[in-house]
Amino acid sequence: MADLGTPKNTIALIQKYQFAFQKKFGQNFLIDPHVLDKIIRAAQIEEDDVVLEIGPGIGTMTQYLAESARQVIAVEIDGNLIPILQETLGSYPNVQVIHEDILNVDLRALVQEYNQGRPIKVVANLPYYITTPIIMGLFEKHVPMASITVMVQKEVAERMQAKPGNKDYGALSLAVQYYAAPYLVANVPPNCFMPRPSVGSAVIRLTCYVKPPVSVKDEALMFRLIRASFNQRRKTLQNGLTNAPELPFTKEEIGDALKAVGLPPSVRGETLTLEQFGALADYFVHQKIND
Repeated sequence: MADLGTPKNTIALIQKYQFAFQKKFGQNFLIDPHVLDKIIRAAQIEEDDVVLEIGPGIGTMTQYLAESARQVIAVEIDGNLIPILQETLGSYPNVQVIHEDILNVDLRALVQEYNQGRPIKVVANLPYYITTPIIMGLFEKHVPMASITVMVQKEVAERMQAKPGNKDYGALSLAVQYYAAPYLVANVPPNCFMPRPSVGSAVIRLTCYVKPPVSVKDEALMFRLIRASFNQRRKTLQNGLTNAPELPFTKEEIGDALKAVGLPPSVRGETLTLEQFGALADYFVHQKIND
């Protein structure tokens, strides 16, 4: 394996192909082998695993993954990186590079093709500007996954694992914790990347639940309630939900719902647990059925 994960080798490859970093793709290549080792260990890749890597860059982490997994599917949006990946990954028959935007790929079909529909493991150094749409896309499309181990902006990692009442707690915290158990693996300083990002980074592993920890009758309604409650964070939950255009409930109906699930009218959304949001959603479903 050529050790791409060093500044010297990364620079040599970039210069050879006259590659220019594109801000629109949020490209920051990892140049620290210790961090790469941590990611691979945290992802717990085994020899029968199929791994989806999002944004392989020049193939640095892809090589590490290919050494451990049965199959690696690497999805890269930047056409300028494809010739580089053909060179760096050419000797790995178990790597399939797909030149595509991850948000447009039928991932369930890929999982069916490469792993007969069994759960895969996702590993990525994600572009920070699009982290949330990618992760939520994986969850909401119900892609069969065992885990997601990703490098993200430190602030986003903190939000993913935040608990009720914490300043970082929000819609992302609840969404991630509905689908997976988050574990912060390591904080990563800017000097581990080329070019250096302006923010700190972190590796987080999301171990996907076979069954969500909260049973809810209408998942989509629960997430509409969650989003509405955090869109107007400073308002009471009753006022926030009443003002939300995507919710059809009156202030009185919302007041009745809060009372029914044992919450005071003055409660704020940032103090509610996933279970409480689930109970609220179920109350509205029950009311609709009985109307």
